[in-house]
Amino acid sequence: MQESVGKAGDSMVRRLVVVRHSKAEAGGPSDHERALAPQGHADAEEAGRWLASRGIVPDAALVSDALRTRETWADLAGGAGWDLVPDFVAALYAAGPDAAMDLVRETDPDVATLVVLGHNPTVAYVAELLDDGDGDADATTDLITRGFPTSTLAVFAVDAPWADLAPGTGRLEAFHVGDG
Repeated sequence: MQESVGKAGDSMVRRLVVVRHSKAEAGGPSDHERALAPQGHADAEEAGRWLASRGIVPDAALVSDALRTRETWADLAGGAGWDLVPDFVAALYAAGPDAAMDLVRETDPDVATLVVLGHNPTVAYVAELLDDGDGDADATTDLITRGFPTSTLAVFAVDAPWADLAPGTGRLEAFHVGDG
């Protein structure tokens, strides 16, 4: 599924995968330290296998530094067979949609595929903002009707440099909702 045209500075088609963490335990020492529930671990691994089956391999990942997102990343990457070390970003934990988009805009222009793993309502808002409405019809219907429950991910093609990411600049290619 990875495609590019020319070098990074040219008209590269980038891939952005927006992911909500998997199902977490109801409590923990703090919200930041809530661990994944057993179903959350299973759903994250399954989502990783789903991404791998589509040939999606990230060059970089921005992951909230909360425990449940770090655990989701470990299981997602394990299920996909990735060995990428993500950037655990404290700012992503409480980021709103604008701040999350700013973090993506700071991504190295040579990155072709980026995973952003965070929390709702931010990731759902980001996915809705990015969608240009011209992507896969079934994926768009799912995004609108199913929302963004835990273990959900949206895969976008972005025809602009990361620095130019703005509302309506992503074409929704695929949408996946976990069981949890």
